[in-house]
Amino acid sequence: MNEKLLPPDCEALAKMVRQGIPDAEVDVGLYSGDDHFDMRVVSNAFAGKNRVARHKMVYQALGDCMRTQIHALALKTLTPQEQE
Repeated sequence: MNEKLLPPDCEALAKMVRQGIPDAEVDVGLYSGDDHFDMRVVSNAFAGKNRVARHKMVYQALGDCMRTQIHALALKTLTPQEQE
């Protein structure tokens, strides 16, 4: 039987990203329902990378959660210099 997995909470998502991108500053919020997230990630690791490469880094950090528990993710990725 396939049970629906509960979506993670915002802090759990932020922790996953920080583990995958150690210097990341991560802000996560819900924008609709309990599985639609808004995330802003700031990291030096994004320097020299385009938006697609940056998003892939975040998706990799989120792992299976991205495919099984998150319905939608609005993602903004910046370097510290771009944040200023």
